[in-house]
Amino acid sequence: MGLRAWLARRWRTKSLGERGEDAAARFLRRQGYRILARQVDSPLGELDIIAVDGRTIVFVEVKTRHSTGAGHPAEAVDERKQRRLTQAALGYLKSQGLMNYSARFDVVAITWPADSRRPTIEHFLDAFAPIGEGQFFR
Repeated sequence: MGLRAWLARRWRTKSLGERGEDAAARFLRRQGYRILARQVDSPLGELDIIAVDGRTIVFVEVKTRHSTGAGHPAEAVDERKQRRLTQAALGYLKSQGLMNYSARFDVVAITWPADSRRPTIEHFLDAFAPIGEGQFFR
């Protein structure tokens, strides 16, 4: 990658979602989580953050909004989204040979008003149970 391309990437304006994921990752690190991966994309879906909390693998879904006018950010993690996250997490665990480890799903909801430098961050531990048949969690 040339200097011009690197500079363009480095200084481009990040989207609200990207800024939210960055803030969530910093927040989780301060809570003692170890971040394994971010923005893991697969045919089964995207996983925002994969972290380790103690001996548990944590799949973290991050939802960022400017306000709660259209509802709380966590409300966007509906049953359909939970099903896709469950499938993507299972695919990740299988591909990495991690099926013997316990896992859970957390949601980090971020409200970041356009006129504010700091967001409000809410962390929902064990936010939902895996959805689907023959699951391995729990």
